[in-house]
Amino acid sequence: MIKKIYLTRHGETDYNKQGIVQGSGIDSDLNGKGRAQAAAFYETYGSWPFDKLYVSGLKRTHQSMEGFINDGLPYEVLTDLNEISWGSREGLPVDQEGTAYYLQMIERWQKGETNLAIDGGESPDQVAARMRNALSYILDRTDEHHVLICMHGRAMRVMLAVMLNYPLKCMDMFEHSNLCLYQLAYTGTSFQLEKYNDTNHLKGRVG
Repeated sequence: MIKKIYLTRHGETDYNKQGIVQGSGIDSDLNGKGRAQAAAFYETYGSWPFDKLYVSGLKRTHQSMEGFINDGLPYEVLTDLNEISWGSREGLPVDQEGTAYYLQMIERWQKGETNLAIDGGESPDQVAARMRNALSYILDRTDEHHVLICMHGRAMRVMLAVMLNYPLKCMDMFEHSNLCLYQLAYTGTSFQLEKYNDTNHLKGRVG
């Protein structure tokens, strides 16, 4: 094992709760539940020997990792970790028409048309290019052996597909919850998945 990567998604925001599309264009704050999730995550993993924390350019990831940052864990902002851009749909509630649009797009992605983008937004192929840039940057830091990364739901699905060498059309197999944990070991040539959407640290601590 050369490096351990710990991936987590940011905590809940009111946009999550209300079913409003965020993407990379909405820089929302955590709500009360999101802060409780962040506190529970830190309570469990705050003493782990992380060498570095990476967050996206959006403040909901910074707020989710506030405990680690306040503790002095070295961290860096990588905007390549930002959520997918949902283009013209950002800031809109997912109503019946919007749901049909998303489902149609996701179905086409699952058929392999990952070059397609939401109107005015990014395609999974474009997001994957960003994830590869971020991953290459992180792997090049050979003195960082235990790395914590806080990012976003769709971007995390793309990142996991990239890390585990799955076709992007399979990205929806990687489920995610707010402040879940994916743990992966990098051998120097490939990644091995050790934890999948783990939320045990939230049970009994978040209402």
